[in-house]
This record gives sequence, C-alpha cells and structure tokens, in this order.
Amino acid sequence: MLILAGLGNPGPSHDRNRHNIGFMAVDAIAAAKRLGPFRKRFQGMAADGHLGAEQILLLKPSTFMNESGRSVAEALRFFKLGLDRLVVFHDELDLAPAKLRVKTGGGNAGHNGLRSITALCGNDYRRVRLGIGHPGDKALVHGYVLNDFAKTERPWVEGLCEGVARALDLLVAGEDASFQNKVHLGMAAAGFVEAPAAGGDAGR
Repeated sequence: MLILAGLGNPGPSHDRNRHNIGFMAVDAIAAAKRLGPFRKRFQGMAADGHLGAEQILLLKPSTFMNESGRSVAEALRFFKLGLDRLVVFHDELDLAPAKLRVKTGGGNAGHNGLRSITALCGNDYRRVRLGIGHPGDKALVHGYVLNDFAKTERPWVEGLCEGVARALDLLVAGEDASFQNKVHLGMAAAGFVEAPAAGGDAGR
C-alpha cells in the first residue's frame, strides 16, 4: 500500500486557500482515478482503491495543518507501513507558481504540516512540492497562504492538480524524475510555465 496524503485545513472557508493545494491535488487524483468515496478515517477523510497492482490510500487530515502528523501517523501505524510508503502533497512558497518538485527528506522550510509529520513519523518520506510562489515579504506569508487563490491563478492551479493526477502512475512506480518531468512538460504545453531546455531539469 502507498499512502498519498494531501495537506490543508478542513472546512469550506479554507477550500480555495493557497495552503490547501495539497487537498486539491488529492481531490484531483480521486476524481481522475475514480478512487473513493472519501469517508471519516484516521482523523481525516480517506479514500482507497487500486492503481494497477498497487493499493492506494488518499488521506486529507482533518486535524488542521499544524497537527497533520497525527492523522498520517495513525494511518501508517494501522497499515504497519514505513516512511518509504508515504507521499505528501503540499504547498511550497519557495517554488514559483505552477512549478512542481519531488524530493525525499530534507528540511521543512517552516511548513507546519511537514513539521508535524516529521515530528511524529520521521523525516524520510517523499514530498511533492506544489509551487505557489512567495509574497515577497516574510511578514506577509501567513495571510498569503491562508487567502484564496486569485481567479486569475485558478487555471494553472487546476492544470497542475490535473497534471499530477495524469502522471500519477509514474509517482506510484517510484519514477519521481519522470513524474516531475511529465507534469512540467504538460504545464509548459498549456503555457503556464516555460518549457525546459533540452536536457535540463524540468523541475526548475
């Protein structure tokens, strides 16, 4: 089994927040792969199913962002899984809007959801970093991530989440670089990001 956990805050007032793009990605996966329905489980909302031979659990913690680790840890314990079976989708201030990066481990860059998961579960899990850009001033970050995406941003947000869902088989297979490249090429084709240079890193 592979757990795909999206990070965000529960409740309709947060649905379109920049901080909730992890939830949006998981919802796009559920819709594209026909996984679900979501039901209350593991202190969150969970949906399961299969992608090929791999069993998948989609998880959206209902504990609010800074307690996300409680939900993720409960699911890992229940299925007796190691951190190599966890992928976390989250917003990333240090990536330009519409960009995506995959990495294993590393720092949490002040992200409270990642900090909680690391504290309760360990650090060596895969993260799919979904770029939302930075407001330019550290003092503005809190309001920025808790505000909704602007209407002009929604096309690339939807495009990124749908791209994640389309390329998911590569991520599930552990082909992180190919997954990252496929998503980025799709976003470039749609005009949301610049096309990567030949032989370059699609995640930049």
